[in-house]
Amino acid sequence: MKIVVLDGYGLNPGDLSWDALGALGELTVYPRTSGSDILKRSAEAEMLLTNKVVIDESVIAGLPKLRYIGVLATGYNVVDLNAAASRGIVVTNIPAYSTDSVVQLTFAHLFNITNRIGHYAVENRNRRWSHSEDFCYWDTPLNEVAGKTMGIIGLGNIGRKVACIARAFGMDVFAYTSKNSADLPDGIQKTTLDGLFAVSDVLSLHCPLTENTREIINAATLAKMKRGAILINTGRGPLVNEQAVADALAEGQLGAYGADVMCQEPPAEDNPLFSAPNAYITPHVAWATFEARARLMDIAVENVRAFIDGEPVNVVN
Repeated sequence: MKIVVLDGYGLNPGDLSWDALGALGELTVYPRTSGSDILKRSAEAEMLLTNKVVIDESVIAGLPKLRYIGVLATGYNVVDLNAAASRGIVVTNIPAYSTDSVVQLTFAHLFNITNRIGHYAVENRNRRWSHSEDFCYWDTPLNEVAGKTMGIIGLGNIGRKVACIARAFGMDVFAYTSKNSADLPDGIQKTTLDGLFAVSDVLSLHCPLTENTREIINAATLAKMKRGAILINTGRGPLVNEQAVADALAEGQLGAYGADVMCQEPPAEDNPLFSAPNAYITPHVAWATFEARARLMDIAVENVRAFIDGEPVNVVN
């Protein structure tokens, strides 16, 4: 079985091993693959693994030996599922491997905004505290989250865990979700989308990207939020209209924006969020902890093994 990994560097920059996958077939791993090289590198592949390299209808049509596509991520929008299904090609993903890591970064963004630890660490490295007239100093607002309201859009694995941790910090939690109120954990109150905008001091996005959720945060919905509220996006970049968020930050309608995802990745240098006040952007690293990537590798290997054994798991088409 010939296995080709098209963009393995993100999953394994050198601190993990491909040996378990290599034991299942003739393995070739490319760190990165440009669009023009996909067909050449995949020509003999029976099993193709991709993270962000797009496997569209034209690619699938050009790979007659292909039997399996493994997406090295939870989202599988990089694969044309209909084209794969029409050829009998199985497509799998990696579900729920990064829940703890994404939740952790969600709160890292929140606490960076409320406590600005990075700012003070840099100031003190520059000896500011050493020259302070007082035993302490601060030049940013410092706020507790206890007693504030956390609004959550989407209560899947990540959203539910964010909700539980927010409760542990003494926050009131409201959610916009398709789940029935009776099925929600204690302390989480279901509300409408407009209701969520109205009550949230912090709004965190954890819903999938669909046509219904694309730009769910836009100029109109931002205007419905509490003035000075905090918006956190560790879900998908296109859940927000980035220009509208930048404008709301500039006007003070939005107090701060913490995001790990953007509409275009890598983003353009002139993206308006890079010059917006109180915008804190990390480079899509929530999933990238060593522990999460190790889980991803393990699940990817088991997905391949299960397919070879004739009992595929985590099939998305």
